[in-house]
Amino acid sequence: MARTANQNSARDARLKRLAQSIEALADKDDRILRRAREIADLRRAAAADLYAICADFVNSVNRLLSRPSVELDPPNVSEDSFQEDAPNLVQINVRGRILQVSFSATPEMVSTEDFRVPYTLNGTVRAFNQELLDKDIIEEQLIFYTIEHHKKMWRFFDARTYRSGPFDQEYLVCLMEQLL
Repeated sequence: MARTANQNSARDARLKRLAQSIEALADKDDRILRRAREIADLRRAAAADLYAICADFVNSVNRLLSRPSVELDPPNVSEDSFQEDAPNLVQINVRGRILQVSFSATPEMVSTEDFRVPYTLNGTVRAFNQELLDKDIIEEQLIFYTIEHHKKMWRFFDARTYRSGPFDQEYLVCLMEQLL
C-alpha cells in the first residue's frame, strides 16, 4: 500500500512538473510571437523611413531647381507597401543618373552576419550613369537598418573603404555629386 502511494505521489509530481513546463512553453511562445510582431512593425516603419529620407532629398533638390528634374520611383509609398518576402526598391533619377536603393528583410528577425551592429533589414545602394555603364562599373554600397539598444537607424557601409555612417540626405548628396 505504501508503495502504491509513493508511485501515485511520484506520478503526481511528474504531472505537475509537466503542466508547469507546458505553461512556461505557452508563455515563451507568446513572447516569441510578440517579438515577431514588433520586428514586423519595426520593418514596416523602417521601410517608410528610408522612403521618407529619399523623398525629402528629392523634394529638397527639386525646390531649388527652376524645373524639377529629380524623379523618385515609386512616387509615393505607405508602410503597407513594404514587402516582407521580396526585395523593395526605391530609385532616384536625375536625367539618367541613377541612385537605386534595394532592401529586404533578413531571414532571421535580427542578424549580425554582414555588419557588426545588429540589423533587421539590409540591402544595397547602387549609383550609376551611362558613362559608368559603358565601363561596366556600378558603384555599390551596403545599407542596414540597425537596432542597437534604443538607437534605430539606417546606415551605409562601403565594403571597399570600410567607411560607414548614417543613410541620410547628406549621404545621398555625396552619392549624387559623384554621378554628375
